[in-house]
Amino acid sequence: MNENEMLVYHIVTRKEMSPGQIINFDKNQKNNLYHFFFEKTYTNNNGEDIFKILHDHFSNEGLKLDKENAAATMKYAGQTIRSVREVIVEMVRLQEYPDYPSRLSCLYAARSYEDALKWKEIFDSFNRKVLQIVKLRVTGSYFEGDGNLLPKVDGASFSKKIEQAREYWKGNVKNELPELLINGKIEVVEIIDDFTLV
Repeated sequence: MNENEMLVYHIVTRKEMSPGQIINFDKNQKNNLYHFFFEKTYTNNNGEDIFKILHDHFSNEGLKLDKENAAATMKYAGQTIRSVREVIVEMVRLQEYPDYPSRLSCLYAARSYEDALKWKEIFDSFNRKVLQIVKLRVTGSYFEGDGNLLPKVDGASFSKKIEQAREYWKGNVKNELPELLINGKIEVVEIIDDFTLV
């Protein structure tokens, strides 16, 4: 973990930012990643969750799901495996690197504009709307990791995912997909790109 003042770049996806805006991010504040992975519920149109769907559609002949129930099941599985990844990463952080900012209580940024553009490409590929790229002045703590070192979203064992999380928390070594986890006092210095005007 490092602590000082620096300028970084942030991809804005939810609510537009404006120059001079101040964000105070402390360790008790939950970010959008937390809200997305830990507070969302997936059900079908009848309000049935995955366990009810699976129970009601399993027979001696196997599992038969219509399109709606299959979609709810896949969305739940996708969210769950990503939530498991974040829980494992947070568990390793709390045990081995408790002074580092939490991925669940930080703002994500990039050290350079070029790195921010890499993240924009990824967001675009998932049809996640990018509103702006902004320059921020951060006075606080940060951790620089490599997003490619995060535990994979797959069926690997938890012990393998824990080892992958340990590699992530060692810091940005290969510089493949750099990400900064920042907290403290954050000021919007400049709007670099505004995609809402296009």
